[in-house]
Amino acid sequence: MKKHNLRKLTTWLVTTAFVVLVATFSLFDQPVANAQTEIPSITTTPSTTTTTTTTPITSVAANVIRLLNTKECVGCNLMGAKLKDANLQGASLENANLQNADLERANLQGTNLQAANLQGADLGKANIIGANLQGANLFDADLEKANLTDTNIEGANFQKADLEDVIRPQGFIIQ
Repeated sequence: MKKHNLRKLTTWLVTTAFVVLVATFSLFDQPVANAQTEIPSITTTPSTTTTTTTTPITSVAANVIRLLNTKECVGCNLMGAKLKDANLQGASLENANLQNADLERANLQGTNLQAANLQGADLGKANIIGANLQGANLFDADLEKANLTDTNIEGANFQKADLEDVIRPQGFIIQ
């Protein structure tokens, strides 16, 4: 009887060790900051020949480097990007995906964020003076103490956004 119980215990321990080992290795196989965007193929038809050009998938990290170097990242995937204290003055981020990005204390003065997705982004204490937020999605964004003076907010979505102590553009009413 003791041998039977010992065999069950050994089998259970080996099974448990195997499950823990598999779980541990599966965690190591996860990509880090590798949210990606796929840019669709562009098909052109000059005369009778069809040419297809595919732009490679670019990682968020590569897009952040591009943005910081060129101040241009139209339509880029910057989801969850860490841009705290970044100087993005005059940058072009039209249609960019900045969902859950950290832009706390960032300088976004004069930046084009038209139709950008800033859902859940942290824009606390950011300088957004004179920026273009026309049609931007700021649902659930943190804009606490941000400066929106002279900012174009026409059609922007501020639902559930934290607007505590925000410096508002003229005519902006918090509901």
